[in-house]
Amino acid sequence: MATTEQTIIDAKGLVLGRMASIIAKRLLQGETVIVINAEKAVISGKKQSSVKEAKTFLEVGHPRKGPFHPRRPDQIVRRTIRGMLPWKKPKGKQAYKRLKVFIEVPDEFKEKETQTIPEVSVDNLKCPYITVGELAKEIGWTSTVGEQ
Repeated sequence: MATTEQTIIDAKGLVLGRMASIIAKRLLQGETVIVINAEKAVISGKKQSSVKEAKTFLEVGHPRKGPFHPRRPDQIVRRTIRGMLPWKKPKGKQAYKRLKVFIEVPDEFKEKETQTIPEVSVDNLKCPYITVGELAKEIGWTSTVGEQ
């Protein structure tokens, strides 16, 4: 393992799959990665097809026995990154433990320096897209952030 440095990545406007693959690689190299603004990451493709695909996927399994599917944006991003790690091997489990994903920006990270990944920005997309937050609301997530 290389280093144990901590990286804060702002997911705002980043394509989910491409961002997840880069983060997975960094986790396997020993970095601790914190993802903020998870609900502002984007999924490429038309809104209707993305929502339909997600709802179809939610029908798989049993409500009490599983498999259980995430509906919160931070859990969707976390699960996407997990899918790109060798989850069943010890190095994959250790890498996954070094990942933290947050909706919005927690107070402890507001004044810290954040990074972005410019090569996976939404600016490079030429097709329609939907944010993870919009997708989560369509499949049944009710936001409680900022409503206290």
